[in-house]
Amino acid sequence: MKNNFRKDKLCLLTGGGTGGSVTPLLAITEAIKRTNSESVDFLWIGTKRGPERKLVVDAKIPFKSIITVKWRRYFSWKSFFTPFLLLIVLFQSAIIILKYRPRVILSAGSFVSVPLIWVGWCLRIPIMVYQQDLQVGLANRLMTPMAKKIAVIWPELLTKFSSRKAIYTGAAVRLEIKRGNQEKARQLFNLETDLPTLLVMGGGTGARRINQLIVEIIPQLTQFCQIIHLTGGKVDPSSIKENSRYHPYNFLVKEMTDALAVADLVICRAGMGTLTELSALGKPALIIPIADNHQEINARYFARQQAVIYLSEKGLNNQMLLEKIKYLLSHSEKLDKLSKQIKQLDHPEATDKIAHLAWEMMSK
Repeated sequence: MKNNFRKDKLCLLTGGGTGGSVTPLLAITEAIKRTNSESVDFLWIGTKRGPERKLVVDAKIPFKSIITVKWRRYFSWKSFFTPFLLLIVLFQSAIIILKYRPRVILSAGSFVSVPLIWVGWCLRIPIMVYQQDLQVGLANRLMTPMAKKIAVIWPELLTKFSSRKAIYTGAAVRLEIKRGNQEKARQLFNLETDLPTLLVMGGGTGARRINQLIVEIIPQLTQFCQIIHLTGGKVDPSSIKENSRYHPYNFLVKEMTDALAVADLVICRAGMGTLTELSALGKPALIIPIADNHQEINARYFARQQAVIYLSEKGLNNQMLLEKIKYLLSHSEKLDKLSKQIKQLDHPEATDKIAHLAWEMMSK
């Protein structure tokens, strides 16, 4: 990659492995561009195999990948190689930062960011960390001591960080997510006009358990609805009988806004990036968080606000899921209530607020 960036106006973005640490930073990037007359250069550092490359390149942001060190909290023979990999990736990070000399580094979590943040701190580059999940993950716990500012999306998170650093901002959401068109979606996905639409997604890398449950009940589901299913490439097409009301896709980028616009009900995991985008759209959602994961805390928080239907993955079977979907799609008043409740968790001014903080850090 040629060094064509202006060192006085370069913002380094880092995150990846899942879409959850990517979409908020894309929203912040969009807001920085929109709210400042002076142009800013951006460079994204992500993982080699995560879904972020496609999202970032589509947003016309230069992308570079580095090795990701996984910090295992359980015994594995692979952990013996962690110190050596860490040295390599610290060296990679140092080369990147010394070459491009960013004015600020922004991260929304993920282990690919940790070495970059550490090196950036050593070189006295201002750092902002965006904390969205209600439980602070290990990656952010390793990075926040080096951060100058920590943008938190829920007031409950303020007590988990230094009062000098933490700022309650609300959640960053891309404007693009609100630009979907229902009529365009019906044409794009070949949907019937008089049938409710179920959107199933498991995050940027898919969700095997959700995929399995949905695939098992496609014939029953398509008796009363049509399905747009983002599989993450984890469903064997040969295992599914052709059905005009079932529309599987490995991954969607530009088409995602239209898929969300046309959906009457969304089934998804409980990553906070996904939940906050559903909040901005006021979309009724049935969420199935990853078992024994921080997503369960996110799910319980939204369920307490009566903003989602929360189903535990443990013990869930296809008939239970079928009955819940059928009930929701046949009771419009329940969907309307879910829509109103989740919309109340939206923070419409948050993205511009975070972008302003980042711009101030760059300008000093």
